[in-house]
Amino acid sequence: MERTAIDLWVGIFVALGFAALLGLAMKVGNLTTTNIGETYTVTANFENIGGLKPRAPIKSAGVVVGRVESIRFDPKTYEAVVSLNIDKRYSFPKDTFANIYTAGLLGEQYLGLEAGGDETSLKNGDKIMQTQDAVVLEKLISQFLYSKATEGDDKPAKTAAASTETGADALDASPLDKIGK
Repeated sequence: MERTAIDLWVGIFVALGFAALLGLAMKVGNLTTTNIGETYTVTANFENIGGLKPRAPIKSAGVVVGRVESIRFDPKTYEAVVSLNIDKRYSFPKDTFANIYTAGLLGEQYLGLEAGGDETSLKNGDKIMQTQDAVVLEKLISQFLYSKATEGDDKPAKTAAASTETGADALDASPLDKIGK
């Protein structure tokens, strides 16, 4: 009898562990429901959306105000067209900025809305004109490495140019000797 009670408790513990893992996976995958009621849809064009995915949160001042509905590629403008479902409780001016941010260094990407100062508000079917693309970490690293590589290539060229301008004996002379000449 005692063995079956232990087996029962182990089974319950394992089932609770699987349920917790499933809940965590749903939370990480943005599959859990939120308090978003009726929505209106607006679009925004981006040259680079990075890792933004449908169902990603839309935040303003840290508060989730909507979700990304869909992402498609426009072959005419060569840009990503992002459809945004924004809760009707929140109205944003027409000159609102849409920025793609990353939560943490390697976290999920979300869309941030920064309200402008226009008197008229966005309505269903409108387009957000001011957008900022996602920062791609790989692109930043490659630009940094390229700038460092070109910086290192300039140093030998500068010393070679200096030695041809002043002559070979300038390398042996001290800077104080050059001032007197």
